[in-house]
Amino acid sequence: MKTAAMQGEAGRSPDSSAVGLGLPTIEIQRSRGWKSLGLRDVWEYRELLLFLVWREIQGPYRQTALGLSWLFLRPLLNVALLTLVFGRLVRVPSDNVPYPLFSLAALLPWGFFSTAVQRASRSLVDNMHVISKVYFPRLVVPIAGASSGVMDLAASACVVFLALALYRMPLRLEMLWLPVFILIALGFALATGLWLATLSVRYRDVEYAVNFLLQGLMYLSPVIYSVSIVPESFRFVYELNPMTGVIQGFRWALLGVGGPPGWTTAVSALIVVLGLISGAFVFRRTERVVVDLL
Repeated sequence: MKTAAMQGEAGRSPDSSAVGLGLPTIEIQRSRGWKSLGLRDVWEYRELLLFLVWREIQGPYRQTALGLSWLFLRPLLNVALLTLVFGRLVRVPSDNVPYPLFSLAALLPWGFFSTAVQRASRSLVDNMHVISKVYFPRLVVPIAGASSGVMDLAASACVVFLALALYRMPLRLEMLWLPVFILIALGFALATGLWLATLSVRYRDVEYAVNFLLQGLMYLSPVIYSVSIVPESFRFVYELNPMTGVIQGFRWALLGVGGPPGWTTAVSALIVVLGLISGAFVFRRTERVVVDLL
């Protein structure tokens, strides 16, 4: 039996023993370009992806007294602390919106982003006992880590909509834009997580640096303050941060603060796409030696 891989594509005769047994010769070649990302393999292992997502959701709350209730308590405690410090004591401008709503609208995407980055960045190290024993597309692991933040997002959204009802804020048609901003935040979290997961395999210091990185990025994003207080001379560079457009988009969609999505949203989406592509290629290159490094 002769195949294209044996003669036509390989350009060489097949092994005589394989021909004698009537077995095809399979030639393994290195994939190049977009095929090297193995996105088709990720789809084939989608059931494993869903399992890892559910495990990531349950893991942090498995041995806690309140369990999954922390999904709702965390945004409430965060907004209470921010309101006390920045709303009451510092009196940060909130664009004529009650500060609890102002901060909640920002904590909704930021909490999702920070959780997704933390889980994706440590995904390879946390799953080293599985990676070293069973084959599956390694790209599944950081994707599961980033996607698991959707549960935190859903819980925080319930708190936000409850707060909107308490303050008698009407539902807005602009809320239909929220899935777009969520996708940008998810893409940015996954892109950041891919780079950090790749670095954490070689340098375990990255695990400790992630918290400082997220803390610095939070201060560089309009989470606790309004974009209006940022000087005009720094506004362009400041808005290159994808989370700036995401947070502003959430406030516009939920509260009517600021303007509709503009060029900043388009630039944010472009930066996220470039980050995803570059992060995926670097991750796949490290994947070949990840078992040895871990």
